[in-house]
Amino acid sequence: MSTIPDPRGLRWLLAATYASVAVAFILIAAKFVAWYLTDSASLLGSLLDSVMDSMASLINMVAVRYSIKPADDDHRFGHGKAESLAALAQSGFILASSILLLVHCAERLSAPPERMIEHAGVGLVVTGFALFSTLALVALQTHAIRLTGSTAIRADSLHYKSDILLNLTVIVALVSASYGYAHMDALLGTAIAFFLAHGAWRIGWEAFDMLMDRQLPPEVDREILGLALSHREVLGVHDLRTRRSGNRYVIQLHLEFADETLLLAAHKVADEVEAAMAARFPGADILIHQDPQAVVEAERDAARSVPAAH
Repeated sequence: MSTIPDPRGLRWLLAATYASVAVAFILIAAKFVAWYLTDSASLLGSLLDSVMDSMASLINMVAVRYSIKPADDDHRFGHGKAESLAALAQSGFILASSILLLVHCAERLSAPPERMIEHAGVGLVVTGFALFSTLALVALQTHAIRLTGSTAIRADSLHYKSDILLNLTVIVALVSASYGYAHMDALLGTAIAFFLAHGAWRIGWEAFDMLMDRQLPPEVDREILGLALSHREVLGVHDLRTRRSGNRYVIQLHLEFADETLLLAAHKVADEVEAAMAARFPGADILIHQDPQAVVEAERDAARSVPAAH
């Protein structure tokens, strides 16, 4: 079931972007200190991942702030597609991270076992702190996604969900190295790389669909039709067009009325249908046109009489 965008969740959307950037820079500082003291390859990989996270989160923060700006004279349909562009950029970052991680893990597996890691306790403490911070951030992002369905935040969240696995991998690597199993982190890192690549493809494809104005899911379209046809004065619905722009739905449709219905009465019915849809899909951009049924039937007859192209 598609998430219904909720404008009331915009403050959570912004909070999630600010928190993402803050957590990224805090973890960069903490992991740099831990890597400097331990000279651990796993911690270095985790540090580089946090650097890439910070770049993606900064892009995401700027794009989300731009996407929620109201429509203006130059952008009459709003700025929602900036969020999809940010999601595409993030999917590229995620895919690049997965490739780099695969290369890193391959080098680690082909190399001889490393020496004993010094100050492993420092690395464990920092990694534990990173794990706790990332869990808290993902919880905040999940709440924002549930309210808004944001593609950009979903992409950012995938970064940090993978970081949870990566931090667990670093913990396993530090402990395993202490017991002589230095290659364990590379094996686990390979699995994480494939997980990242799969998520990058899924998020990138979803963002591409939004940029190409893909129709909303069939169940949403059926619900829109049901709301329109539930009014006793509406005889039919045609030319339903839907899409998503950022955190809102765009809905366009034609209502069919009896020929003797006055324009003022038809307009009143259209307003009532629009109010029902706005209540179900808060913040949606809804455009309704009124048609007399005789005109609609004449157009359908004309369309049927046109010979099919070969």
